Amino acid sequence: MRILLTNDDGYHAPGLKVLETIARTLSDDIWIVAPAEEQSGAGHSLTLSRPIRVRKHGEKRYAVAGTPTDAAMMALAKIMNDCPPDLILSGVNRGANLAEDVTYSGTVSAAMEGALGGIRSIALSQIYSREGMGDSVPFEAAAVWGERVLRPLLDAPLAPRTLVNINFPAGPADAVKGVRVVSQGLRDYGRLQIVTNKDPRGYEYHWFALGRTVETPAHATDLEATADGFVSVTPLHLDLTHTESLDMLARAYR
Repeated sequence: MRILLTNDDGYHAPGLKVLETIARTLSDDIWIVAPAEEQSGAGHSLTLSRPIRVRKHGEKRYAVAGTPTDAAMMALAKIMNDCPPDLILSGVNRGANLAEDVTYSGTVSAAMEGALGGIRSIALSQIYSREGMGDSVPFEAAAVWGERVLRPLLDAPLAPRTLVNINFPAGPADAVKGVRVVSQGLRDYGRLQIVTNKDPRGYEYHWFALGRTVETPAHATDLEATADGFVSVTPLHLDLTHTESLDMLARAYR
């Protein structure tokens, strides 16, 4: 089995090293094609206004100066064009990709690109307990539970153009209670914060930040499962059509 690894935290991210260790328990044919720099929050964006450069770091190891989508597209359409992967693993992301996070997430979007290409694709993220941890975020839960969560997904009959989103709960691996297959949750938008300051020349600048989450998760969502100490496994699909509204809107144009 040939496995492609990518992420949105960048080629040198600690989570990618964790993912490679997990992947090598499944196969010895591992390829890495990841963004050269961190691309968190890049979503499913791709680069159209400048050239994309690729740097080879070793056998089957490449860094792409672009977004996670750029990296996935470059892997599938050029670097691995003659030897496509059987599986794409994206992550392990530093931080959660729960609920509506999936629409912003470069980690999930790289897996989306794989699903569009007809390849079994899985996104993995490690939740952590407090802000400001930087590279000290512990990946123990992902490292210990990664293989056992992935193995059942290798042969599962996933529908075409779907992907699987996995989130490992914060805390030590021995505190993880198990695995739950759950729906995508939805948070309150009030968590958005804009931090404003001034640079040394007196000009104002802004940082987007996420404040404390106000959430009322429905029963059995990814939010609830991970908060309860379980690994969440959520199938996602790329068809955004709200089918229940089709007939209603069609009647509006008659």
